[in-house]
Amino acid sequence: MTTTLNTLKDNKGARHRAKLLGRGIGSGKGKTSGRGGKGQTARTGVAINGFEGGQTPIHRRLPKRGFTNNLRKEIIVVNTGTIQQYIDSGKLTGKKITNEALKAAGVLKKLGDGVKLLGKGELKAALTIEVDFASEAAIALVKKAGGEVVVLSKNAKAEAKPGKDSKSKKPKAKKSAEPKAE
Repeated sequence: MTTTLNTLKDNKGARHRAKLLGRGIGSGKGKTSGRGGKGQTARTGVAINGFEGGQTPIHRRLPKRGFTNNLRKEIIVVNTGTIQQYIDSGKLTGKKITNEALKAAGVLKKLGDGVKLLGKGELKAALTIEVDFASEAAIALVKKAGGEVVVLSKNAKAEAKPGKDSKSKKPKAKKSAEPKAE
């Protein structure tokens, strides 16, 4: 027998008709309709968050891990190749490029807690780039193109801390043998 559209049929048992609820005690699903007594779970639109029917829920089966650092600084990265693309398209002009110029040109959406220059991509233009941080590779690329990178001092790495040898201890005041005059 060939199969045609008018002879298509589901497999036996493929469609199960749901039991009608709340149609008297003789049906077996009357009165509370299988929802138990009163309370939150007897109402519609309720799913108790994280409840898995008495099974230990996933948030208790898995261990705690890590923490969220609320003092984290958000450093925005920009690549040398991206700067070159914006220069080629004419959106970024001038020989001196600052954080504000990058934002105004649309290279960056926001400045965050600082901007870091990374050396991904090629840079052909000789530029002076002022950023808060820069990788060694980025500095080398900019210098190779004939420019320079100015790392702003407010976020630059702190001066090397003096060693123990250079710390000067205050000499203790010697007690004089002479009594104080009263």
